Amino acid sequence: MGGANKVPGVSGGMVAFVMGFYEELIFTFRRINLKAFKLLFNGRFRSFAKYTNFQFLVWVMLGSMFSYFSVSLILDYFLKNHEQYVWSWFFGMIIGSIYYISKDFGDWRFKNIAWLLVGAIIGIAISFMSPAKENDNLFFVFICGIIGVSGMTLPGLSGSFILILLGNYVLLLVDSVNVLGGVVTSLVTGDFSVLNDPVKMRYLKIIVTFTLGSAFGLVSISHFLGYVFKKWKQQVTAIIIGFITGSLGIVWPWKETMYKSENGYFLLDSKGNKIIENYQRYLPNIQVKETLISICFILFGILLILAIDYYGKRRKT
Repeated sequence: MGGANKVPGVSGGMVAFVMGFYEELIFTFRRINLKAFKLLFNGRFRSFAKYTNFQFLVWVMLGSMFSYFSVSLILDYFLKNHEQYVWSWFFGMIIGSIYYISKDFGDWRFKNIAWLLVGAIIGIAISFMSPAKENDNLFFVFICGIIGVSGMTLPGLSGSFILILLGNYVLLLVDSVNVLGGVVTSLVTGDFSVLNDPVKMRYLKIIVTFTLGSAFGLVSISHFLGYVFKKWKQQVTAIIIGFITGSLGIVWPWKETMYKSENGYFLLDSKGNKIIENYQRYLPNIQVKETLISICFILFGILLILAIDYYGKRRKT
């Protein structure tokens, strides 16, 4: 789940749903409430653990954190060295996710189709939006934490994808996570000099704020989902399917960075040098070898989701 939440377009909640513990996950998060805190503060630790399904929660959180931090290091490398292939993989997994969510939907009445179209229109509109600039304001980071955790509780909705549009995907899910890993490693080995590094301390403040926002989002969204899915499950699912389908353009693999200047449009190469000026181009010159490899990664992404689905079916039987 942690690895899936890190990937734009893929939902950790979908992984939980396929593997058969989504309902227990939402039930557990909803038990983190006032009654649970009363049991904890009154010293009734066994009652607290039983009421909150604490053992299950601990194992899910530990597994998610481990995969989250390990995937971060891998993504950081591949985004810098093989960006097109990474986006191709993401693109394939999103297609697989659309298939997974829609195959068992069943209720394709006009009303639900209309909600699907609403979601698709929203997704298409967002695809044409330019991602916002990076913003390290702590209040904004806290809001990003609430949004980013949505993929853990809502199947099909990728919090990472939304963070891309908010401009803070790299800051929160790559840079800050990598700095935190380095700081923890240094402290474990007895090197406390990192605590005097203002840059690393800035990233630590960011990741702590983001974590607090995520914790708040887990509890609040879980309670909200319990109400929404109970009353409008089909409509919400239709909107999600449409939204994901309409937003595929945001992870389209074959794209080049284009900037607009006073003199027109220009493209940048990998070193940031202008290579084409006064020219507007929406698709790059596609190279045959890179295209074939990218298609293979798209197929791999689709097969990965289908494999998770297959595993879930076998587990239930």
